[in-house]
Amino acid sequence: MPALREKAEILRKLHAGPRILVLTNAWDAASARVIQAAGFPAVATSSAGIAYVLGYPDGQRISRAEMLDMVRRIAASVDVPVSADVEAGYGTTADAAAETARGVVAAGAAGMNLEDVDDRGELLPVDRQVERLRAVRAAADALGVPLVVNARTDTFGVPSLAPSDAPDEAVRRANAYLAAGADCAFVPFVRDRDAIARLARDVAGPLNVLGLPGAPPVAELEKLGVRRVTVGSGVARAAYGLARRIALELRDAGTYGALGEGALSYAEMQALMS
Repeated sequence: MPALREKAEILRKLHAGPRILVLTNAWDAASARVIQAAGFPAVATSSAGIAYVLGYPDGQRISRAEMLDMVRRIAASVDVPVSADVEAGYGTTADAAAETARGVVAAGAAGMNLEDVDDRGELLPVDRQVERLRAVRAAADALGVPLVVNARTDTFGVPSLAPSDAPDEAVRRANAYLAAGADCAFVPFVRDRDAIARLARDVAGPLNVLGLPGAPPVAELEKLGVRRVTVGSGVARAAYGLARRIALELRDAGTYGALGEGALSYAEMQALMS
């Protein structure tokens, strides 16, 4: 497993600069190859994108085994480190999180996301998530892989938490998770510049935010102190949006204009997959 250890160390160093780490999220082997060919130093996976490929909605409806099988295919298809989005670890216990971490390592991924919500989308108690993160770190360490753990907190995404309370709770949770062994804190669904700046200032480690329409551009996020930007299922959903435009054009006009909107040629795809 020396190669995977090396990839994990590379991924960890990318969070330390000198520039912000920008990752585009893949959902299958082909999208991962496209992203690597575009020059990215690592690839993140999209759990929602993978679920859609296999016919599931997002939100841990897919099984751990199916998710990890696609992570394995993605990791095997690229040379750069892969960070696997494995939702909330497919179970709310420390044992479930540890089993997922072992599966991530076996799949060849150098990092993983772990969410702090249950199957209903509600926030887990902080001490429960801390226990789960410690179990993830211990499981990876036992395998000799310094897995890069990106601890996600959904304080800005759960309906049960008032928006005014979300920043304080995000900082509290992020710092607890970093102290438990996480390498990076992921706070999605925040677009406000002041809130992002506050998170970057008060979170005691690298901050990952989600690149969304309406969020500050990458250069500004870097100035605010953000260390990692990912785009989640955004690329996959954009691709499906194009597929819908193509289908509607074929149905209604019988023409093919949308087929040429940024499409890679057959020869390019063949070369990428060779």
